Amino acid sequence: MAHIPEKIGPRRLVVGAHYGTADWLAQRATAILMAAYTLVLLVAFMTSGDIGYDSWAGLFARQWFKIFTFVALASMFYHAWVGVRNIWMDYVKPVALRLFLQVATIAWLVGCAGWAAQILWKL
Repeated sequence: MAHIPEKIGPRRLVVGAHYGTADWLAQRATAILMAAYTLVLLVAFMTSGDIGYDSWAGLFARQWFKIFTFVALASMFYHAWVGVRNIWMDYVKPVALRLFLQVATIAWLVGCAGWAAQILWKL
């Protein structure tokens, strides 16, 4: 009987695109940024005396808050890209269809980022 090499441990055969660790880290980092933004938004909401247009407009008038909002949105878009890209790679087998879906997803997310910038800075 021929010896079958072990498939676990340091000699295991590793295949794939090697996205695992980078994706895991990106998902965690973007989730932390979004959670921090949510906490800042909740604190602003809870400490605001009135919850009207003027108080929200005053909050979003601050440049640091606009930047923080855009960073949180960019984190959300990248977080979504990693997740959706993995779905396309795992479940869509025809390469041409998968490429089309990935390009469409990128276009959609870049468009959303542009729209967010336009809203925040009224370009």
